[in-house]
Amino acid sequence: MKLIILDRDGVINHDRADYVKSADECVPIDGSIDAIARLHKAGFTVVVATNQSGLARGKFDLDDLEAMHEKITGLVEEQGAELGAIFYCPHAPEDNCKCRKPMPGMVDAIEAEFNISAEGFYFVGDSLRDMQAAITKGCKPALVKTGNGEKTLGQLTDQSLQTDSPLMQLEQVQVFDNLAAAADFIIAQPDGH
Repeated sequence: MKLIILDRDGVINHDRADYVKSADECVPIDGSIDAIARLHKAGFTVVVATNQSGLARGKFDLDDLEAMHEKITGLVEEQGAELGAIFYCPHAPEDNCKCRKPMPGMVDAIEAEFNISAEGFYFVGDSLRDMQAAITKGCKPALVKTGNGEKTLGQLTDQSLQTDSPLMQLEQVQVFDNLAAAADFIIAQPDGH
């Protein structure tokens, strides 16, 4: 089995400063749905791992979140493909849970669900939290410049100048313009690694 983990907001759909709160506000980034379909057709099990603190903050409810995920799933299915699963953390940062990225809990859950190690597989995100979760679990971190990606690239560049950076250096992270570009590269790799 070839696995790929994707963040949601800023990778698959446009992010919003005031949270993506409904299916109507869940607007795919150009090329992202097609990229997911191409990954699936290339033999990848595509899994989403997304922090959704808007639930804990009361910005939207579980029905709203399920409607957003049904919309994304439906768009992928229209392309003749499927998502393996969508995992989400419903907690706020102050809840100190084990599932909110950069903590590895969601990746642990993905590994348990699919009975596979995520180590060596790609984890595509747009935030420092995504990159940290990827590295913690031995995934290959892939940063897209959509969403918060440009800001994150700046953070990584600044962080890589610090010799005492505890977790990550910029050279560990592969950078792509968007999910479509990341998918092109990843599909071309032998065995999805």
